[in-house]
Amino acid sequence: MQLNPTQSNKPGSNLTPAQIARVQKQAEEFEGVFLNTLTKQMFSNLKTDASAMGGGFGEETWRSMQAEQLAGTMSENGGLGIAEQMLPDMLTLQEAANKQNALKPTIGAYK
Repeated sequence: MQLNPTQSNKPGSNLTPAQIARVQKQAEEFEGVFLNTLTKQMFSNLKTDASAMGGGFGEETWRSMQAEQLAGTMSENGGLGIAEQMLPDMLTLQEAANKQNALKPTIGAYK
């Protein structure tokens, strides 16, 4: 999925392209984890003993793997847009962290 980080074009931004890419990857990974949790919960409510496959322990095992694959496919194809919505806020937080780390302590007890 290709997100459009509008924050990087902002004048005065102190983010490097590597930082923007890392934050973008973290937003995408968060959405993937969310989708994985969502699909596992969705499949957990299905009755395995009444299904066409006969149910049982094997079906429960494969169902969790199916949920993971479905979540991965959904995330790769755009997901729900959670990463796109979170990215500007995450970039703003990263900029604030960069500014905080750039501040030099003045005269004080702790150096």
